[in-house]
Amino acid sequence: MSFETFNLHPTLNAALKSFGYKTPTPIQKQAIPKVLEGRDVLGLAQTGTGKTAAFALPILHRLSAGPRGLVRALVVAPTRELAEQIKEAFDDLGRGTGIRAATVYGGVSM
Repeated sequence: MSFETFNLHPTLNAALKSFGYKTPTPIQKQAIPKVLEGRDVLGLAQTGTGKTAAFALPILHRLSAGPRGLVRALVVAPTRELAEQIKEAFDDLGRGTGIRAATVYGGVSM
């Protein structure tokens, strides 16, 4: 199975190829189709198995077809560090889509 099986936006497929990602991990194989269907998913997997991409890719795919200039997705993370890692993943995977991500947390100015 390859990422192209998911029929993601061509820009996302190009980003995946540029990072050398060829085949989805088990968590991605299970989660991405369900999220693309609009279903809720609770995924548990070890660190480094691609959980962030498992939810980021379907979100970016859906946002690629929608209106611009609006807040259209919200990802909540328990720590600043994880929030920054998730934002970086959205930036990397969404490169070329024109979709922007931002982190917001207390204690610092925007």
